[in-house]
Amino acid sequence: MKGITRKALVLSAAAATVAAASVVPAPLAQARAERLVAAQIGVQFNPDGNPGQCGGRTGEQWVFDGQVTEAIRFDTDSRPGGCRLAFGLYDPQDELRGVAATYTFRATPGGDPAQCGNQGTHQLPITKTSRTFGDVVRIDTDNRPGGCVLTFALTAPGTTTLYINYTSDGDRAQCGNALPLPGVFSPAGNNREVPIRIDTDDRSGGCQLRLRLNLF
Repeated sequence: MKGITRKALVLSAAAATVAAASVVPAPLAQARAERLVAAQIGVQFNPDGNPGQCGGRTGEQWVFDGQVTEAIRFDTDSRPGGCRLAFGLYDPQDELRGVAATYTFRATPGGDPAQCGNQGTHQLPITKTSRTFGDVVRIDTDNRPGGCVLTFALTAPGTTTLYINYTSDGDRAQCGNALPLPGVFSPAGNNREVPIRIDTDDRSGGCQLRLRLNLF
């Protein structure tokens, strides 16, 4: 009986140790729970032809405010197909109340408009119950004249800002308004739009785009 009692005590102590190790401190658990429902920005980027033209992170990605999206890379040229691109905002806690964001897609003046599919101004949808993307635009630049301009705009009652990092990894002339370093961002906020030009073709390299949403 004494041996059984001692064994029971050992097992009870082990169970208590495992339980204690698995319990997350209340402040940390609360912080994690809050983070799981914080505002997020999403990017959808997919090829519809030769996949080598649409590099970096393809498919869908969502990141919390204050975090940077993984780079997507434009390298469209004379290979078949192009890249399909859309954006969205997820706001389950209504932190983006009063915010409006758009992305405008246009062919450059004098350029071949067929390189820039679904031109116009499109809303970044701000949704509370599910992650949703706005209208898809299509980049199919090549050796035809001109390229496409993608312009980000955001208005907000406070300091909410959308930051854009656009860089070249080859012939810089393909990436109009490209910044010199990956860590440098241009802010799109009240009274300030950020346009980037996509004019990739058979020249070397491509253009990389990253985004960051800041609420405060």
